[in-house]
Amino acid sequence: MKTKFSCGYTMAIALLFCNALFAFKNTPLYEWEFKKENKPKSSTAASIITATGNQVYCPQSSIKIVTDVTINATEEINAVYIQISSGYINNEDQLSLIGTHPNLISNWDFNSGTLTISNDTGKKASLSEFISAIKAVEFRNSSTSPSGIRNFSISLGQANYLPSSKHYYQFVSSPGISWGNAKRAAAASKYYGLQGYLVTITTLDEAIFVGEQLSGTGWIGGSDARKEPYWIWETGPEEGTQFWYGRESGSTTTFAYWNDFKEPNNGGELALIGVEDYAYITPPGNGQKGRWNDTSLYGSSDPTNVNYPRGYIVEYGGMPGDVYPQISASTSLTMLSITETKAPDICGFGTTLLEAKSSAGIINWFSDETSTGIIATGNNFTTPVLNASQTYYVAAEFEGCLTKRTAIVARVNVVPEVTSVLNPEPVCGSGIFFLEATVSAGEANWYDSKTGGSILGTGSLFVTPNISANTIYYAEANNNDCRSVTRTPIEIKVYPLPEVQDEVVVLCAPNSVTLDAGISNMSYLWSTGETTQKINVSQLGTYFVVVTASTLGNCTNQKNIKVIELPAPEIQKIEVDNRTVTIILSNPESYFEYSIDGINFQNSNVFENVSGGLQTAYAREKSGCKTVSKSFVVLVFPAFFTPNNDSFNDVWEITGLDNYPKAQITIFDRYGKLLAQLSAAKMSWDGTFNKIQLPASDYWYTLKIDENHPVVRGHFSLKR
Repeated sequence: MKTKFSCGYTMAIALLFCNALFAFKNTPLYEWEFKKENKPKSSTAASIITATGNQVYCPQSSIKIVTDVTINATEEINAVYIQISSGYINNEDQLSLIGTHPNLISNWDFNSGTLTISNDTGKKASLSEFISAIKAVEFRNSSTSPSGIRNFSISLGQANYLPSSKHYYQFVSSPGISWGNAKRAAAASKYYGLQGYLVTITTLDEAIFVGEQLSGTGWIGGSDARKEPYWIWETGPEEGTQFWYGRESGSTTTFAYWNDFKEPNNGGELALIGVEDYAYITPPGNGQKGRWNDTSLYGSSDPTNVNYPRGYIVEYGGMPGDVYPQISASTSLTMLSITETKAPDICGFGTTLLEAKSSAGIINWFSDETSTGIIATGNNFTTPVLNASQTYYVAAEFEGCLTKRTAIVARVNVVPEVTSVLNPEPVCGSGIFFLEATVSAGEANWYDSKTGGSILGTGSLFVTPNISANTIYYAEANNNDCRSVTRTPIEIKVYPLPEVQDEVVVLCAPNSVTLDAGISNMSYLWSTGETTQKINVSQLGTYFVVVTASTLGNCTNQKNIKVIELPAPEIQKIEVDNRTVTIILSNPESYFEYSIDGINFQNSNVFENVSGGLQTAYAREKSGCKTVSKSFVVLVFPAFFTPNNDSFNDVWEITGLDNYPKAQITIFDRYGKLLAQLSAAKMSWDGTFNKIQLPASDYWYTLKIDENHPVVRGHFSLKR
């Protein structure tokens, strides 16, 4: 009994919850019963069949599929299965049992391309009767020009045999079976000693054979339940091999045969909760026949739904320890046909080498479709000199059989000419040009060189890229690779524009400023209406001048000039470090310049070796307007003095101190003894104390300018 499971939720939630339980290890936890009546029956028979008969098929004839067959039977044979296993074309190919075979009946299944020969009801055919019947099976194709190869498998067992893989395949009808149960049922199957498994499909030949020729559709061994969206084979010798990655935009890593060449994941409600993890071959009418789709572990419960499981496909062969039985043999028929032709064109007149290939036999060449005279034999035929197209015919011949004749046209193309071109009008500066050419036959090819080079475009119209200089393009007539003798030039002329450059000009209000077009010997038209090279303006704004050249083309260009007013500089502070002065602006810009004498201006705001005393700092815009200034004091402290009455450095005094009337200076010796005090009333010291000359030595001072400045300390030398 199957354990029943129900969930008191919505269908989507129930599916999600149940799937989480059932698909955790890719195997349902609650399904224990197999549908044993649908399992392939095992057999260990050691019967051996061999066959010969790889032949060439003459179109619309009938031919035996074997030239000889032997069977060494160790058990009773009730049926033989003969299938067109590769190359089968439904509605064209057919197998028939020819002759009288009293104890046997035959049945042709056109869907799978299988002819079954079995005991007639209530009768038993002998081994020799089965052998005779196999030898009497004929193949026929209804097409007048069949092509390709037909492979035939002749098997003593019911499973279908594919010669290219040397494996056996069997569809097991089991409506409603889950993927997990199908996988276990297939693994429990044996076929003549071969271990079964849910089919893995690794080649196109195998996909067509299994998907299109087996009678039924169902589960195959692919799944991405381990990890979305990595599809791997979960069964057989390919177990663990990835064959597809992704969904609609995915790609195959080995071989995949999804419907519409993609893994669609379009299963409605099931897709929404992400349980389409198992692959199956879709039933007819659902996409391309024999291709795959994906669905949930159980598929649909509705028998009318395309996702309803109809069974599964078992593959036998390739497993470790398999000992291959010799219960199948194979032969092939090569369709006699012309497989390839080649006919290089002739330009104007001349000869050409025609080529043809056939699937077998020799190739005969004919001058027309009905004459019996062969004009050449072999894969090649060189035509005589032709000045007009001529049709020849080829047919393959094998042991007296001739195929339908195939036409090969030796085409003679007329040498074309460029009959006319349209030269474009010159332009000023640059432009995109539309070039036109008319040819006598074929179409035009376009180049940027007289000979050689690559084709830039084809057709009667060619649109150039943007061109800013004189350029020549060339048109060539091309009639099926028959080219004109020469290329026809088309010249593009581009006249230069007057070279002007936009400007920004600073106006120092209320003055005026001169605007210059910047290029001489032209015609000028300003936005103000003036016609001279230069004009004066006193208003801010944007002006323009149209400059017209007097040379070829009378090309014009426009220069735009923006007249602006710059803001005035703002001095924030003056930093004085001994005799180094730095002017600091609150709005520094590259268009400001600096000075400390009002005459000489510089870009740098730093000045060295500034004289002591009251000074003035200046900042202005470089055009010379909007100058601002601020006073500052430079105090110079002498490093020494020499009181020797020579009129040089006779006293020690601080230059610039007179600008600070509240300043006080105190002088000490090295022991801290107060020697003198200086102020606005007394600015210098002569090196005496109580009118007595002090010795040469170092002395110290403190300077207190006022309550707003810090005390300055230093020392100097008295030299005698």
